[in-house]
Amino acid sequence: MTQTRRYSVEGMSCGHCESAVRAEVELLPGVSGLEVSAETGLLDLTLAEGAGLTDEAVLAAVDEAGYDAARQS
Repeated sequence: MTQTRRYSVEGMSCGHCESAVRAEVELLPGVSGLEVSAETGLLDLTLAEGAGLTDEAVLAAVDEAGYDAARQS
């Protein structure tokens, strides 16, 4: 069974911003799919079954891309 998570990302305004976030987050272990939208400011992740990916790791990857993020409930 897969798990999905949603994060809000502040400061994205274009496709380049989306690409920067995507490039960092897709490197994380266990990410099987992701959608990122500058228009909505959202990052949706799909994680493989058993993925032990922490929110902290996702937030650090988004920070590495130059943006701030927060987990949505």
